[in-house]
Formats: sequence, structure tokens, C-alpha cells
Amino acid sequence: MSECTHNCSTCSSGCGDSEFHRDEELMEKLYPGAKVKKVIAVVSGKGGVGKSMVTSLLAAETQRRGFRTAVMDADLTGPSIPKSFGVDRRAVASDSFMYPVTTESGIQLMSMNLLLEDSKEPVLWRGPVIAGVVAQFWSEVMWVDVDYMFIDLPPGTGDVPLTVLQGLPVDGIVIVTSPQDLVGMIVEKAVVMAKMMKVPVLTLVENMSYYVCPKCGDIHEVFGESHVKETAERFDINSFIRLPINPDAARLVDCGRVEDIDCDYVSAMADLVLNNPRLEK
Repeated sequence: MSECTHNCSTCSSGCGDSEFHRDEELMEKLYPGAKVKKVIAVVSGKGGVGKSMVTSLLAAETQRRGFRTAVMDADLTGPSIPKSFGVDRRAVASDSFMYPVTTESGIQLMSMNLLLEDSKEPVLWRGPVIAGVVAQFWSEVMWVDVDYMFIDLPPGTGDVPLTVLQGLPVDGIVIVTSPQDLVGMIVEKAVVMAKMMKVPVLTLVENMSYYVCPKCGDIHEVFGESHVKETAERFDINSFIRLPINPDAARLVDCGRVEDIDCDYVSAMADLVLNNPRLEK
């Protein structure tokens, strides 16, 4: 098999016409009265790269800019979004739909942890069941006038990412990586999945890219030399950003205060996503 060039228009392999294509007529429909304008999925090829933190930071900054923002926590077996926002109350349901829980700044949230009696209870379900619940988070939740919804996907290319990218009207994806040498392979899997679904990649986020010494100001690349620029160019991703290791930000997330994180690199990351021309297509 020849190496993928990621240019579907010149390829004869037929990947783009596989069973994993997107059909708008078969997509999940919002609950009557619910409204979501733009949907952005945050993905990673592997776990432990800070994808949920990136999702939370993007949502908090977008809400801070005056947009109505929502987060769908699609990582049902490892839901961490409610804790990041300091939300521990349960979602409320009517006879036919659920209400999202609202954060202190007004961000609408839906997560498996908002439905469990005990947030420490594990979700021991198989993939198809989990994917079905994620679809319900779209079609059976009363999302109120949302300008931007961010979906925190579980790592990899399994049932849930496929369900979201194939069954929901996703306008673009953000790929989160870390600086290890493994990054090329990890990004490639996510890029190929996006190409197959015909969803544009908005930006590449290299999390934990470097650490700035608070005493001398020197920059240390703790996890190795960054290759994010070369990776973005290789896969025709039109923007990228390097996020530092920030102990203060990590502490605020652990305390449920992600909405209090307001710094230059978060603003720059939001600019790359919200102002990306691929999002307007």
C-alpha cells in the first residue's frame, strides 16, 4: 500500500468513499428548540496530552469574549470537564430532554459525571452503548442559543470519535499533542480520520511544550525538542501553537477554577481557532 499523501482529491484508494463518510441527512438532529451554531471537536491520538484542559481553556476564553459557549464531555469513561469547572451538581431532566448544567460564567455543560449518583462510579459500558449516549447528549439536551460548542473526545479513533465526527455537524477539529517523538504518528491518525470525514483541522496544539523558569526566565523543553511546526507543515495544518507547562494553571484546573485562567497563550490559542478561515467554510 502506498504512503498516504493526505490529498484525497488525487488518491485512488477509495478511503473517502468508505463506510465512514458523513451524510448530513443521517446526522443526529438537535432537540426541538435547542440551538447550536458552531461545533468544534478537540481530539488526540493518545491519552495524557491535556486534551480536556485545552477544551476547558478554549471554552472559558470563548465565553469570556461574549459568546454563548457549551462543552459536551464525550469522554464518558474518563469525564473530567465538570471538575475543571468546579461543577458537582447533577443535570436535571424533563420527560423528554435534559437541561445542561451551567458554570459560574454561564458555560453550558453536559457530562456523564453530571448524571451519575456518585461521580466516582465507573462507567462499565461497551463502545456502542457509550457512543449511543454521546449521540443523546446532542439530540436530547436543551442547548440554549449556543454560539460555539466544544466537544471533548476520548483519545484515539474508536466508536465515540467516529460517532461524533460522522453523526454530528462538526465544523472543525483541534488536535492536541505533546512534544515526544511519537507526535508524528499520533497526529497522522487524527488527520487521516478528519480527512475521511471531510472535517477541517483548525489548529495543532502542542501542550506541555516547554517550561519557563520563574527565577531566570530560561526556556526548558522538558519532553524534548519541539517538532510542531514541521508536523503542521507536513499535514497541511495552517496554524499551530505551543503551550507551556504552567503549574499555576494546572492548580486552578484541579481546584475547579479553569474559568479564572486568563493569559496570553490561551488568548492566542482561541484566536487561532475562532478566527480560522476554515471554520467559516
